[in-house]
Amino acid sequence: MNNILLGVTGGIAAYKAVDLARRLTLLGFRVKVVMSENATRLVGPATFRAVTSNPVALSLFADGGAPMEHIDLAREADVVVVAPATANIIAKMAHGLADDLLSTTLLATRAPVVLAPAMNREMWSHPATVSNLETLRERGVRVVGPESGSLACGEEGPGRMSEPETIVEEVLAALGTNSLLAGVPVLVTAGGTREAIDPVRFIGNRSSGKMGYAMAAVAARMGARVQLVSGPSALECPGGVERVTVETAEEMREEVVERAPACRAVVMAAAVADFMPVKAHGEKIKRGSAEKLVLELVRTPDILAELSGIKPQGQVLVGFAAETGELLQRARAKMREKKVDMLVANDVTHPGSGFDSDYNRAVLLFADGREVELDLMPKAELAAVIWREVSALLDISGR
Repeated sequence: MNNILLGVTGGIAAYKAVDLARRLTLLGFRVKVVMSENATRLVGPATFRAVTSNPVALSLFADGGAPMEHIDLAREADVVVVAPATANIIAKMAHGLADDLLSTTLLATRAPVVLAPAMNREMWSHPATVSNLETLRERGVRVVGPESGSLACGEEGPGRMSEPETIVEEVLAALGTNSLLAGVPVLVTAGGTREAIDPVRFIGNRSSGKMGYAMAAVAARMGARVQLVSGPSALECPGGVERVTVETAEEMREEVVERAPACRAVVMAAAVADFMPVKAHGEKIKRGSAEKLVLELVRTPDILAELSGIKPQGQVLVGFAAETGELLQRARAKMREKKVDMLVANDVTHPGSGFDSDYNRAVLLFADGREVELDLMPKAELAAVIWREVSALLDISGR
């Protein structure tokens, strides 16, 4: 488990750091928080303690604290994040000043550092701040943001702290998560399939492919060799990913069954159509005077079940279950039926998640009976959680 040290300074954006701490914790990181004295005037330490389940470090001379706490914090951190990063802490870092717990910890750490600046636009553009940030960038400090928009002072312009999900992306990059799946061949399916009724109509579903594409993108960032078999989608192929586009369930089956045996992990995130017309009409069906149109449908191939039957030893097979009610009961039944190593279940009727949303809420079910319920989060973050679990399963399988 990686250790994240989150430094919170006295900017009004300190309230966003609570959400950042929550997101990092949900991703499976051990998060410890160091707050400046001014930060405690904006957000109570108890809030961070509740979110991270860890004590909050506040002072070099706190009662009961370790005499060299800043050294301990600095050494155990895999990444240090400062959010919000005020002009004051940026100046201290650039000039090697150390007069409180956070600044001494920053001077003592050799871990990658991520800064998320937040300040008034005039402070942001001041030559001193510009120069200090240039110095820090030259030393390898990662700077994310700030963004432009409405500022706490009522003005408009650059200075808003980046959103927590953006900072999380930078933290993952700083962690070197590209080593988590380094060189591992993986296969991901995404999007919905289309089964032709006639040359202009088809049976399909509302899948946008966003979850599958997020799985492929995050896996590539973690160093995996990714093959993406996708139904029709308007999404761009993620960098470092080999994409094969298919249309029907049978086409997806052919590509997946051929490619899966050579992969260490297979993630079936596609929303494959369950039924297809017995016969597709060669010409467009005319409306005419008919009041009804009857279509005879047959089941499409069950790709996930077939993969389970041919799964080589050591491969991790992940299925998805998009449900509209009785989520856990149906997910458990699918888990037993498909015999997968992990099942990602979500209720697509839940507000703010599901089809065509950038967010998702899911429950992860495992073959050993474990169940992990996750809160609403961006699909990219959910993908990172899933891949971390897959990585653990690969280790169990003798990676």
